Amino acid sequence: MSTDQAAKTTARPGGEMQQKRKLPPEANIFLVLIGIALFFELLGWIFVGQSFLMNQQRLTVMILQVAVIGIIAVGVTQVIITGGVDLSSGSVVGVTAMMAASLAQTSDFARAVYPSLTDMPVLVPVAAGLLVGLIAGLINGSLIAFTGIPPFIATLGMMVAARGVAKWYTRGQPVSMLSDDYAAIGANLDVAGISVPVPVIIFLVVAMIFHIALRYTRYGKFTYAIGANVQAARVSGINVGRHLIKVYAIAGLLSGLAGVVLSARAISGQAGMGVAYELDAIAAAVIGGTSLAGGVGRITGTVIGTIILGVMTSGFTFLRIDAYYQEIVKGVIIVAAVIIDQHRQRKRRKA
Repeated sequence: MSTDQAAKTTARPGGEMQQKRKLPPEANIFLVLIGIALFFELLGWIFVGQSFLMNQQRLTVMILQVAVIGIIAVGVTQVIITGGVDLSSGSVVGVTAMMAASLAQTSDFARAVYPSLTDMPVLVPVAAGLLVGLIAGLINGSLIAFTGIPPFIATLGMMVAARGVAKWYTRGQPVSMLSDDYAAIGANLDVAGISVPVPVIIFLVVAMIFHIALRYTRYGKFTYAIGANVQAARVSGINVGRHLIKVYAIAGLLSGLAGVVLSARAISGQAGMGVAYELDAIAAAVIGGTSLAGGVGRITGTVIGTIILGVMTSGFTFLRIDAYYQEIVKGVIIVAAVIIDQHRQRKRRKA
């Protein structure tokens, strides 16, 4: 490679050597998002006679759905970048929703889970939900780091166990009558005269924090290094096991946060909350350009991928297309995204 060529080549925080270019890698994904939105807009006028993009109620529901999945996807993205996977996030959402909601009940409810712990300050149920998610993530990371079992098996076991705990906690009964302060976490907030859902604010703040962490801190450098080549990471002095525990702990913490937000939005906790959310989170990350091979991915891409899933789900519902067709299309898109990623990996190895 000549000196001029070497000067044009740069190591991206996304984990791959690429030529400098004017547009960021997420630009193509963003164009796909615009194309999908316009596609549903056109079909809306043709088959329904209404606008898809100009309905405020529909967009609000879509954004709320995107926010919960997006919070989980931010953590899952970091796990995938290390070359792992987290199948437990949906179940962790369920168990954290139940436990946080049980500490947010009011004294007006005669059948409270903990009658002596009603009317607690809102920080108590929120902290409990985050703690449960953090513990689940620590268990996942410790199993992977200390036993050497594949992340697929470790998180699969947690997925089954956490869902069982969620059902056992109240014998399958929902937890209701939550305090107004807790319900406010899932409500709207007036910002400069504009009503903005609090879950969306939480999602954007979480995405911004971990975008900065992955791109500009040692935590991010270690995460990408482990995903790119775990042996080289060890040789360079990175404590791989300890760092993996951190990554999975953060993923669990964010799943716990999603459980708190979801239960606050529904003003109840139910053992079935979060079913299959881990698949949507993985899909959002992959669609956003995160490589299942590890070492490549960005939070900004995951945010766009999450919005793409939300637009598709809302668009199919808008066109009155049955739910099972939605699942078929979603599966096809996930497979297509993985095929494209593998093609990109092969091209990079040849280069």
